[in-house]
Amino acid sequence: MQNVMGIINLNDGQELLTELTKGRPFAAIPFGGRYRMIDFILSNMVNSGMQNIGILVQDKYRALMDHLRSGKEWDLARKRDGLFILPPGKSQYSGDNERGNVEKFYNNLDYIESSRQQYVLIAGSHIICNFSYRKAFKFHQDVGADITLLYKEYGGNEELKPSGIIECQGDGLITDIAINPSKPISRKVSLEMYIMKKELLVDLIKNCQARGGLDFIKDILIKNSNTLKVYGYQYKGYAARIDCVKSYYKHNMELLKPEKWEELFFKSGLVYTKVKDEAPVKYKENARVSNALIANGCIIEGCVENSILFRGVTVSKGAYIKDSIVMQKCDIAEDAVIENVICDKNVRITRGKWLKGEKNYPLVIEKGTVI
Repeated sequence: MQNVMGIINLNDGQELLTELTKGRPFAAIPFGGRYRMIDFILSNMVNSGMQNIGILVQDKYRALMDHLRSGKEWDLARKRDGLFILPPGKSQYSGDNERGNVEKFYNNLDYIESSRQQYVLIAGSHIICNFSYRKAFKFHQDVGADITLLYKEYGGNEELKPSGIIECQGDGLITDIAINPSKPISRKVSLEMYIMKKELLVDLIKNCQARGGLDFIKDILIKNSNTLKVYGYQYKGYAARIDCVKSYYKHNMELLKPEKWEELFFKSGLVYTKVKDEAPVKYKENARVSNALIANGCIIEGCVENSILFRGVTVSKGAYIKDSIVMQKCDIAEDAVIENVICDKNVRITRGKWLKGEKNYPLVIEKGTVI
């Protein structure tokens, strides 16, 4: 797929996870012990053979740039092509910031048009999956589609909202697309990943911008679905949609199941992330750990059960962590107890404190908080 360029659109609703995006973009939220949200879609593109990837960023993207750096970990530090950060521009209307993702594409058309690839794959960062796009690209070429939309068919109602729902024929031709319908037209949920020719994308963006369109899905995809051949390609593997604290907590905790962990991290290729040379986990004499993911640099002297600990976490003697997510450099002091809690980076829980949330509504502790 060297003839396909990737565009990762980070205009994917930071307001849905405000508790964890105050100082970082959605794509930089830590996930799975040592990764960031963007690592999964970026690794998917690289594992599929794509060598030119642009990232349409919004605001607060310093943390993302610190994580990605030159793109070396994804083999994107190249003399030709590679990783490109596409910063936000100004709107042509009254000097405001960009008003929608269509304008974000429009302000970076020079990058898109100057690329040597003939096709483009557009995706967001809020879908966690491990997927090679080779078969989807082959399907796109075989059926002669103008646009191929990747989707997954879910069983439960919880995965259907808020989502884009599609209906398609047996050959994959999409007949209807709806955004957050009151009554779902099907159980086929868009993964918000699209394959099309670069020339077609440029024409659609220019025409949409000329007519005041703002939203890529509503003003480009849906409005042109009757005139373009839009096909759906079904993805049958593991795909987690992160759009709220509940889903973030749920899909992190799913990684404690070996079959989920293996499918996400190994089935279709490795997931790459920023390398930090830290010491292995240090388990002291009184440490007790069961069913947990613990990253490098942690020091464990207390009890950890059914939890995920990121790099550099300290769990002191007598401390007890259960069903929780503890991010980088947190310090859980002696005899402290946390259960059903999400601790953002650099949180310090002092001696003897007891914090408990609910499985359906975990307690979120802001970055840098001392309790």
